[in-house]
Amino acid sequence: MGEVLKQEVKSFFLEEDGVGVVELILILVVLIGLVAIFKTQLTGIINKIFKTISTNAGKI
Repeated sequence: MGEVLKQEVKSFFLEEDGVGVVELILILVVLIGLVAIFKTQLTGIINKIFKTISTNAGKI
Protein backbone atom coordinates (compact mmCIF):
# COMPACT_ATOMS: atom_id res chain seq x y z
CA MET A 1 0.00 0.00 0.00
CA GLY A 2 2.87 2.41 0.76
CA GLU A 3 4.32 1.98 -2.72
CA VAL A 4 1.01 2.94 -4.40
CA LEU A 5 0.77 6.11 -2.29
CA LYS A 6 4.38 6.96 -3.10
CA GLN A 7 3.69 6.58 -6.84
CA GLU A 8 0.56 8.76 -6.61
CA VAL A 9 2.44 11.55 -4.80
CA LYS A 10 5.28 11.34 -7.32
CA SER A 11 2.88 11.52 -10.30
CA PHE A 12 1.07 14.46 -8.67
CA PHE A 13 4.28 16.49 -8.44
CA LEU A 14 5.40 15.54 -11.96
CA GLU A 15 2.05 16.52 -13.51
CA GLU A 16 2.36 19.78 -15.46
CA ASP A 17 -1.27 20.52 -16.36
CA GLY A 18 -1.66 23.15 -13.65
CA VAL A 19 1.49 25.02 -14.63
CA GLY A 20 -0.29 26.90 -17.43
CA VAL A 21 -2.95 28.19 -15.05
CA VAL A 22 -0.33 29.39 -12.56
CA GLU A 23 1.59 31.14 -15.33
CA LEU A 24 -1.56 32.90 -16.56
CA ILE A 25 -2.39 34.07 -13.04
CA LEU A 26 1.15 35.41 -12.54
CA ILE A 27 1.04 37.27 -15.86
CA LEU A 28 -2.32 38.82 -14.92
CA VAL A 29 -0.96 39.88 -11.53
CA VAL A 30 2.05 41.53 -13.15
CA LEU A 31 -0.13 43.33 -15.74
CA ILE A 32 -2.54 44.58 -13.08
CA GLY A 33 0.41 45.76 -11.00
CA LEU A 34 1.88 47.66 -13.95
CA VAL A 35 -1.46 49.30 -14.69
CA ALA A 36 -1.78 50.32 -11.03
CA ILE A 37 1.74 51.77 -10.97
CA PHE A 38 1.50 53.67 -14.26
CA LYS A 39 -2.19 54.61 -14.03
CA THR A 40 -1.69 58.37 -14.33
CA GLN A 41 0.71 58.06 -17.25
CA LEU A 42 -1.61 55.65 -19.07
CA THR A 43 -4.62 57.91 -18.45
CA GLY A 44 -2.73 60.89 -19.88
CA ILE A 45 -1.67 58.97 -22.98
CA ILE A 46 -5.19 57.64 -23.60
CA ASN A 47 -6.75 61.08 -23.12
CA LYS A 48 -4.24 62.57 -25.58
CA ILE A 49 -5.02 59.85 -28.14
CA PHE A 50 -8.79 60.38 -27.87
CA LYS A 51 -8.35 64.17 -28.09
CA THR A 52 -6.32 63.75 -31.26
CA ILE A 53 -8.90 61.39 -32.72
CA SER A 54 -11.78 63.74 -31.98
CA THR A 55 -10.01 66.80 -33.41
CA ASN A 56 -8.94 64.96 -36.56
CA ALA A 57 -12.31 63.26 -37.06
CA GLY A 58 -13.77 66.45 -38.51
CA LYS A 59 -11.08 66.55 -41.22
CA ILE A 60 -12.26 63.32 -42.83
